[in-house]
Amino acid sequence: MEATTPTSERRNRISEHPIVSPEQWTPLRKELLRKEKELTRLRDRLNAERRELPWVRVERNYVFEAPGGKVSLTDLFGGRSQLVVYHFMFGPDWEEGCPSCSFTSDHIDGTLAHLAARDVTMVMVSRAPLAKIEAFKKRMGWRFMWVSSYGSNFNPDFHVSFTKDEMAQGEVNYNYTMQQFPSEEAPGISVFYRNGVGEVFHTYSTYGRGVEQLVGTYMILDMVPTGRDEDHLGFTMEWVRHHDRYGTNEFADSTKPYWPATASPSSTTCSCGSAEAHS
Repeated sequence: MEATTPTSERRNRISEHPIVSPEQWTPLRKELLRKEKELTRLRDRLNAERRELPWVRVERNYVFEAPGGKVSLTDLFGGRSQLVVYHFMFGPDWEEGCPSCSFTSDHIDGTLAHLAARDVTMVMVSRAPLAKIEAFKKRMGWRFMWVSSYGSNFNPDFHVSFTKDEMAQGEVNYNYTMQQFPSEEAPGISVFYRNGVGEVFHTYSTYGRGVEQLVGTYMILDMVPTGRDEDHLGFTMEWVRHHDRYGTNEFADSTKPYWPATASPSSTTCSCGSAEAHS
């Protein structure tokens, strides 16, 4: 399947779309605007509730491998009081990072200076060895900080990596529920706060479709006539490629068991799309 080829269903849907005059269109648009404003106000209230959640003290001394050597969770703050960690799916034996996590990460570099101005640091964390991370990061042209949690409890503690025994039981603890999951690695976002005396607190984590808050491409696609156009796919993000692989079906790990069973035979990508179904 060519990832950018329009489907016949989509072409038919567009060609049969209703056409009206500007006078007919405006009241319909204003009614939609009313609903959009309702959603905006609801989102503002939800964001406020998120900030009011109680915190959990981080007791473990997590250590990561960084380009300059070993660093602690406190070091990842970079001197700021707030830290956002993106749990990037990149297993120790994988040859490249998850295509869907890469899609998300393509949106990060431009935000870093703006986040820093608001006392926020953002980093990526994966279980892959640092050498693999650095090579893939160079290939993708990213600038954000990306460290390895290989050998630490960080990923399991935040429910984004699962042992073979956990996988063998058929369900894992992901997105605050026991559920089936197709991979030993999972995507997510975790947020931390460091107070004036150096204590670190876990304030928030989100998984599944909660991660798509970072994906500006989806926000733009939601505005165009065809939308995300994913309903006909084996799973939602089946169309996504590494940004240097569009127009191909090439993946370094195309036979890995983390490809969802629903993927089309000619189009394989990682299980982030499957994770999105568990919102």
